[in-house]
Amino acid sequence: MPRPKCNRKICCMPEFYSYKPVGIPISNAEINNLTIDEFEAIRLTDYEDLYQEQAAERMGVSRQTLGRIVDSAHKKLADAIINGKVIIIEGGNIEFNKNKTHKCQKCRNKNKNINLITEKELIK
Repeated sequence: MPRPKCNRKICCMPEFYSYKPVGIPISNAEINNLTIDEFEAIRLTDYEDLYQEQAAERMGVSRQTLGRIVDSAHKKLADAIINGKVIIIEGGNIEFNKNKTHKCQKCRNKNKNINLITEKELIK
């Protein structure tokens, strides 16, 4: 039996939960699911330009685990961009980071809790 995944710490929920290529009807589009912890790893390493060791510390995981999360996210994003797939950000084992020394520069709110959009809501 595989070992259960530990919760990954995130700063805040993503503001946007889906991305769709222009010109492809949602009914015909394939979907790539990006987990919220993958989103957070990309945000910390690529957007905030942190070293993987620093990002791993903020997320409460090892540097090797963060590397695997980032690699998985990069593959999903590349597949979606190259093949015109919809990206939906949802799921994952997450908890809000209670560390008060690292505030989100974007939302300035540690526990901004936004309800996740469902695939059915995206189609509407």
